[in-house]
Amino acid sequence: MRGASRASFGALTGQLEAENLTSATVAIRLGDELFAVVGLLDAEHGLRRALSDPGKRAAEKAAVASALLHGKVTGRTEALVVAAAESRWATSGDMVDAIEQLAVEALVLAAEAEDGLDDLEDGLFRFGRVVAAQPELRAALASTWLPAERKDELLAALLRDKVTPVTLRLITQMVTHPRGRPLPEALDMCANIAARRRQQLIAVVRSAVELSAAQRRRLADALAASYGHQVHLNIVIDPAVLGGISVQIGDELIDGTAARRLAAVRRKLAG
Repeated sequence: MRGASRASFGALTGQLEAENLTSATVAIRLGDELFAVVGLLDAEHGLRRALSDPGKRAAEKAAVASALLHGKVTGRTEALVVAAAESRWATSGDMVDAIEQLAVEALVLAAEAEDGLDDLEDGLFRFGRVVAAQPELRAALASTWLPAERKDELLAALLRDKVTPVTLRLITQMVTHPRGRPLPEALDMCANIAARRRQQLIAVVRSAVELSAAQRRRLADALAASYGHQVHLNIVIDPAVLGGISVQIGDELIDGTAARRLAAVRRKLAG
């Protein structure tokens, strides 16, 4: 988001933070209701444009949002959506994106209330790896012919008792309502929001062998000292690495693997 949209979203996240949600049950209900609003605004283009129209008075848009939601959702949800309608947005899509991110934030708060942020981040990452490794599963989850209810059942069968209920809820939302995004992009959005909650960066670490707890701790400490933030490690065991490790944080790749060194030698020999 840029300009007015970024400022408006910042104000909304501040309003959500001021709610001081410490109950997982309350936070989950808020997230579910905000996701339902996103679904409504995605389906009703005229309503979305009316609530985000910069030419209309903020009070007029707030009244429409309040009339639409009052008595149907909790006061917290109504207040956040009304505030979104009152705000200025560069595009109507930015407003809906902002409400969706607030919904994700609410589920992240639910995970935090249950001391489950680590489990949430790990669950999102591991599910992303499973989907990447299984083309048939990926195709089924991305298909337009498979109803949302069937996708919901498939995810429940795959993930129940393997991830936390909050993680399953968030993954199910991203799969059944992708909003035009590839699933990896949607999962990354959720993981990044969870990481920001702890002011952590996410590092994808590739290694030929499992790292010990001490090695993980030393690596996390070294990266935290380098980047000035706590770093959450997602470990990928990759035999192609051969030796050493590679670390990717965002667009930055730190590659110290034997495979990379061998490839460099081969290039020199070929030259």
